[in-house]
Amino acid sequence: MSVSAAVAAASTSRTLVLARHRSPPASRVAATSRGRPFSSGPHPLAVSPATRAPAAAAGSKKKKEVLIFDAEEDLAVSLAKYTAELSAKLAAERGAFTVVLSGGSLIKNIRKLAEPPYLDSVDWSKWHVFWVDERVVPKDHEDSNYKLALDGFLSKVPIPTGQVYAINDALSAEGAADDYETCLKQLVKNGVIAMSQSTGFPRFDVMLLGMGPDGHIASLFPGHPLVNENKKWVTYIKDSPKPPPERITFTFPVINSSAYVAMVVTGAGKAGAVQKALSDKQTSSDLLPVEMAVLQDGEFTWFTDKPAVSMLQNK
Repeated sequence: MSVSAAVAAASTSRTLVLARHRSPPASRVAATSRGRPFSSGPHPLAVSPATRAPAAAAGSKKKKEVLIFDAEEDLAVSLAKYTAELSAKLAAERGAFTVVLSGGSLIKNIRKLAEPPYLDSVDWSKWHVFWVDERVVPKDHEDSNYKLALDGFLSKVPIPTGQVYAINDALSAEGAADDYETCLKQLVKNGVIAMSQSTGFPRFDVMLLGMGPDGHIASLFPGHPLVNENKKWVTYIKDSPKPPPERITFTFPVINSSAYVAMVVTGAGKAGAVQKALSDKQTSSDLLPVEMAVLQDGEFTWFTDKPAVSMLQNK
């Protein structure tokens, strides 16, 4: 059965009260546009006490925030709190909570959501789960982002199976991309996914994303023509510079229409891309894909560790 044929209707709304707990320590960096400071007011979903220093936001006047953690465990605890609070807020407002996942280490980073207090306090019946990109392989293949999420997260929380939207792995890359876009359009029609009034693209509640050492996000790679796609919601790639070669991916207009994005980036191997993305010395001619992730009307938060920001000044 194609994914577009398995679209579920939105659930009714129920306000959720979350258990409060102390957040782990972090450093907070308020990002700016070309060195121009934003207001210093608190982040609406601030997860920890922090200090502030200027960074850049890829040519945008929209606020970005950078949280720097001493340990991965602290990052995971704060990321869970951040996501659970968004779930409570947006599920109560909309009757649904649309979550977009990526692959890689992101699934490990969200593991705390499957533990107390969130396992019992989050209203999982409101969750609708999508992938920002997927490898065109069988769902039980070791390269499948679906399998990674299933094994590490989805199998541990009670999200209704009809609200987890994997690709149709029986189709070609092009067919799977078209089918996934058809699914999204039906869910917009049903009211599960919101639409951005400013962009005309779907507005997901939160995207939990990672970044590669080369600065790629989703399956949008540096120098690849797909970074310029501005019409389609979902497209495909057959020549990925990182194996496996065939994938589907959300496009930048969809990513940039999100209400919230958490960019989770850790490790010294990504310090160069982080430095370029958050430096105030950017040029529009050589933007990395991560620099092209600029929300039109949303909140963008980096969850990082000290090795990842080791090349930044004023960190």
